[in-house]
Amino acid sequence: MSKMPSYTATTNACKLCKPLGASIAFRGIESCVPFLHGSQGCATYMRRYIISHFNEPIDIASSSLGEKNAIYGGGPNLKLGLKNVTTKYAPKLIGVATTCLTETIGDDVPMLLAEYHKEFGGPESPLVVHVSTPSYSGTHMEGFHIAVKAVIEQLAGEAEANDTLNLLSGFVSTADIRYLREVMDDFGITATILPDYSDTLDGPALNDYPLIPEGGTPLAAIKQMGGAIATVELGATLPTETGGTVLQRAHGVKLHRTGMPIGIRATDDFFDLLAELSGKKIPKRHVAARGRLVDSMVDGHKYIFGKRAVVYGEEDLVVGLAGFLAEIGVKPVLCASGGKSGKMAASIAAAIDGLDCDLPVVKEDVDFFDIETMAKELGVDLVIGHSKGYTFARKENLPLIRVGFPIHDRVGGQRILHLGYHGAQALFDLIANTVIDQKQTDSPVGYSYM
Repeated sequence: MSKMPSYTATTNACKLCKPLGASIAFRGIESCVPFLHGSQGCATYMRRYIISHFNEPIDIASSSLGEKNAIYGGGPNLKLGLKNVTTKYAPKLIGVATTCLTETIGDDVPMLLAEYHKEFGGPESPLVVHVSTPSYSGTHMEGFHIAVKAVIEQLAGEAEANDTLNLLSGFVSTADIRYLREVMDDFGITATILPDYSDTLDGPALNDYPLIPEGGTPLAAIKQMGGAIATVELGATLPTETGGTVLQRAHGVKLHRTGMPIGIRATDDFFDLLAELSGKKIPKRHVAARGRLVDSMVDGHKYIFGKRAVVYGEEDLVVGLAGFLAEIGVKPVLCASGGKSGKMAASIAAAIDGLDCDLPVVKEDVDFFDIETMAKELGVDLVIGHSKGYTFARKENLPLIRVGFPIHDRVGGQRILHLGYHGAQALFDLIANTVIDQKQTDSPVGYSYM
């Protein structure tokens, strides 16, 4: 492969900003209003971006700093903004995330919040969680994880031992969260899933617009996480310090980490762990779903075997998809992400170990200029990832299979099921039918029977 050009510009980034990820995490907590300490433009951009994927309204408050505040500091704006949010929304929690501007000018947010509580706090005041999320130093996934960690650090205190399980699912779809909740119920496990935006960002149609939608991880449950029997974190490229490590270090809650349960092997590992923690056998309906998945793979492998794919998106999603593709006979020849954990290559190698699949080219910290350049040289049949790869896929006449976040050009992106045997079944059918459709479309005569 030719050497990549040396340049510093980014062309269509394969990542989003830290405060956006933090805002989504905060939205998954009961009666919480995300609050960005920075310029109004940041909150407006993130609201629009999140709404386009989830097709739900989301309010993100802002301290709305201007030029003067960049010189004199944003403390007065932060305090006024918190007062206004408290008055208008009456939240139980405000999640404060910083932006590039406030990080650059050096606002001491913990000090400002201490002053705010001293000046305006009272027994009815909402809780406030703060997190440092400068966009210039990371991705939306880093913002998501660090927000979850901050919530646990600042809200989960000492708690009596209880029989709950902490499940830190990572950034998955609303359908994935609902599926995980069903799995916990099937095992008879009482789980605290953090965050849970399955209702707050994918709710029913209502006659009246609620300022804060119902749902989210209950604050009472978060406060009791330190007494849980264990914590399960999903992800193979997680930061060293996470909410799970905080609970283990501060409260002695045993931590179990397992990869995103995408595909058969990863889901087997996840279900085996739940069986061990619950002391129960894997429920029959999930055993049956696994059998149907294997049967469908036998039926449909001939349509997709040997196809070459480029996979991109959040690192943990890419790792899970690479393992799944190797299982079904698709070659993930290029795995790319805008993240830079340094763990993706080893995690992908482990995910495909023992399968009939060569190690793919793995690239971190790349944009779509990089992805397009490498994909052309490698030769691919499929593009698998979110909507930001559409321009590249269209130009090269490659089918784009949309997964992950963001999906702006299709309906139902927030409801795509990726996890478990059921998710693998849906993905397998989607991939196989996309390949068949492309073959029909490219054929000079087409066909109507296989």
